Amino acid sequence: MSIGWRTHGDGRTVAPGAVVNPDERLSWPRTIGIGMQHVVAMFGATFLVPILTGFSPATTLFFSAVGTVTFLLITGNRVPSYLGSSFAFIAPILAATATGGKSVALGGVMVTGLLLAVVGLVVHLAGSRWIDIVMPPVVTGTIVALIGLNLAPVAWGTCNQSVVDGKIVESCTNGFRAAPLTGLATLLAIVLVTVVFKGILGRLSILVGVLVGYVVAVLRGEVDFTAVRDAGWFGLPTFTTPTFDLAVLGLFVPVVFVLIAENVGHVKSVAAMTGKDLDPVTGRALLADGIATTLAGLGGGSGTTTYAENIGVMAATKVYSTAAYWVAAATALVLSMSPKFGAVIGTIPAGVLGGATTVLYGMIGILGARIWVQNKVDFSNPVNLTTAAVALIVGIANFTWTPGDLTFAGIALGTAAAIGTYHVMRGVATWRGTHDEPASPASVPGGDELAAAH
Repeated sequence: MSIGWRTHGDGRTVAPGAVVNPDERLSWPRTIGIGMQHVVAMFGATFLVPILTGFSPATTLFFSAVGTVTFLLITGNRVPSYLGSSFAFIAPILAATATGGKSVALGGVMVTGLLLAVVGLVVHLAGSRWIDIVMPPVVTGTIVALIGLNLAPVAWGTCNQSVVDGKIVESCTNGFRAAPLTGLATLLAIVLVTVVFKGILGRLSILVGVLVGYVVAVLRGEVDFTAVRDAGWFGLPTFTTPTFDLAVLGLFVPVVFVLIAENVGHVKSVAAMTGKDLDPVTGRALLADGIATTLAGLGGGSGTTTYAENIGVMAATKVYSTAAYWVAAATALVLSMSPKFGAVIGTIPAGVLGGATTVLYGMIGILGARIWVQNKVDFSNPVNLTTAAVALIVGIANFTWTPGDLTFAGIALGTAAAIGTYHVMRGVATWRGTHDEPASPASVPGGDELAAAH
């Protein structure tokens, strides 16, 4: 492992077609500026997770910084990455918190981290080929998609009805329904910023949209600043210890598969952009994220993952220096030590979150479809078609199975359905020699078939 960095060129510019490699850096003022830009890039998504799940934003930011440093150390300073909050944890945390409280949810986060760390050790010792066998693109894409789509009701929100003066009154306290006009303003801002602005501002559409929605909420009197006035400027985050309930641990196991896909994808993306062979550190990356997630669960933070938002910053700047991520981690650590800063984040109202999550949860679902497209998954193959079809319905409808004290909900059952359906059908199809039989819903001729027929 090397903590030092060579200065790239003159330290001020990056020539056309060149990149600043992980073991290089620009001048320190420029490196610090880029590092802070990484904090801005991860900020919106990293804070949304604790806000949506009721966790402390400051504590989550603290463990995000600690996790990033852990990742850099374990990967030998070779893989540039910021570890922010993983959206894959939202659904299981909400379910676990509803049944057992925050500490039980943290126990699930911690167990997820431990399982991922074990996977990382196995990959480091045995190689990553077995991941591709167990989780081919059709399975990986389906799992990612069903996690996002399972959260759709959370974005819409829930309402309670009560009788007041003989009339039924509906009260909505979360999601888009809590403040439809504010939610719509947030949603429109995200949509427009994405296409109006170029460069980093366009990439930060979620963050900018939340800021716009926040201003609208303030003007509409939906923000209470009492907690901000009472909070101090400096202080340690609030730490919470986990407890373990076997009944909810099944909710968290599917998250491991998503974290594996995200980490492996991140390593491959950085390797492609820098021209470096990073396959030997794939196991270390998984181990590092596993340890970072374990630490977060141990103290009250959200589970972590490598961040696509920061991949975007690197792609835009051509700077892949890990030095910038040390700066980002240090910046995040300092911000986490300000209770007033955390209180400001905590004032974001439900309507703003409803508008933002309408986009975010949908994006998670579509990212699953993106995995299918990028890997050219053939849905005329009945194995692929049935695998995705069954698992998506199980996940979206939130099928639930309660054997004894254990509870397995849509995401867990959908993940099991995706893996099980694929491997059972593939095994039987190989035995029976039915691989080439078309699936009836997908056998309707498409563009290529119609063109060939003419």
